[in-house]
Amino acid sequence: MHSLETIAELAPRLRRREISPVELMKACLERIEKLNPALNAFVTLCADSALKEARQAEKEMALGEWRGPLHGIPVALKDLIDTAGVRTTAASKVFENRVPAQDADVVRRLRCAGAVIVGKNNLHEFAYGGSSLVSDFGEVRNPRSVEHIAGGSSGGSVAAVAGGLCYAAIGTDTAGSIREPAALCGCVGLKPTYGRVSARGVIPLSWSLDHVGPIAATVADAATVLQAIAGYDADDVGSADVPVIDYVGALRESSKNLRVGIPRAHFYDNLGDEVGAAMARAIEVIGTLVSEVRETKLDVPTDRTVQLAESYAYHAEKVARAAELYQPETLQRIRAGEKISAAEYTQRRRELDEARRSAHRIFEEIDLLITPTTPMPAPKIADLKKDPAALRPAELTLLRNTRPFNVWGLPAISVPCGVTHAGLPVGLQIAGPRWGENLVLSLAQAYEQATG
Repeated sequence: MHSLETIAELAPRLRRREISPVELMKACLERIEKLNPALNAFVTLCADSALKEARQAEKEMALGEWRGPLHGIPVALKDLIDTAGVRTTAASKVFENRVPAQDADVVRRLRCAGAVIVGKNNLHEFAYGGSSLVSDFGEVRNPRSVEHIAGGSSGGSVAAVAGGLCYAAIGTDTAGSIREPAALCGCVGLKPTYGRVSARGVIPLSWSLDHVGPIAATVADAATVLQAIAGYDADDVGSADVPVIDYVGALRESSKNLRVGIPRAHFYDNLGDEVGAAMARAIEVIGTLVSEVRETKLDVPTDRTVQLAESYAYHAEKVARAAELYQPETLQRIRAGEKISAAEYTQRRRELDEARRSAHRIFEEIDLLITPTTPMPAPKIADLKKDPAALRPAELTLLRNTRPFNVWGLPAISVPCGVTHAGLPVGLQIAGPRWGENLVLSLAQAYEQATG
């Protein structure tokens, strides 16, 4: 992991003008030039506009017009998030020449906060996978070990943060696409409550399950980014008009009164030995930080009909027009939703609504849930490539523990909780009730501080 300063450390120094946003941006561009050829985290670099934005931030700071802790901070975007005048490809030939006319809502909010947009990150084509091996731009590689996958679908965004190429990034998460790569690369990935961050201007994988969220080096940095991007968007049908609370302030709240549940069935099944050992140690530490740790049972949703049907619905016309532009693996996944009837989709969509309505019951006796983020560390790229039939099963295993929280629409974070003997990171997932990002962040921060 890089040893860059964190956003929390940099923000006051930028404000006091001890360092300049331009210097910061130039340093990022140098690291990108040096490391991106190995990691393949960026597909479009906005060097000129980023330096221009950094100069503008510098001017504003000189006039005392400080916009907050993201002012002048280099941030990257998964390349399915629209940027006005900058190509947004979803890592696919289908959108090779697609240049949006306006920014996604999340980008507009970042710009208002003074963030500097570095560029667009590589991803698993159309976000349809958990490895980032299937992309028109080639695979993303793990900064901890370039022979291993970075995870996906936000693989490039996580690799950029974990590799020190930027200070934060925005990813999307439909079944675990922020948290799973964060776990595999050893950084922090947060999926907020469904509807907390607008998905308008984000190329969808599944409207009902897509979440937009921050990737950062620390819990405090993730909270800072969430603070800037959270909020109601009247033009996004999935957005919820719920007040945004002080997430950064929540980091100072004590975790001492929290009750934590351990759902062994499903989430702790068939763990790799080193993941199991790391989790046992993590649970021990958490026991010292909260009021109670207890075993709990969950009825875990595993049906994927809604996602399959919605992915097909978005792509059907494009597939009919130019199927050959898709990577064969992506095409196969999209077509898996072709035969789902309207009646079946409607029924499953209703069940999803019911699951979300009743998810609050999970938290009647507990405040938070603790699971491994992934059951195993990052697989080797060569192993997954030599047997193409093994790719999807491996991805589904990697996403097994993250997916239920997309169905429930609940906030969940992945924080590092150890490394294997081979030096591969292990992630701890903390999930909470609807709109309970503050609780999730509070325990994540306490754990991070207790374990360094």
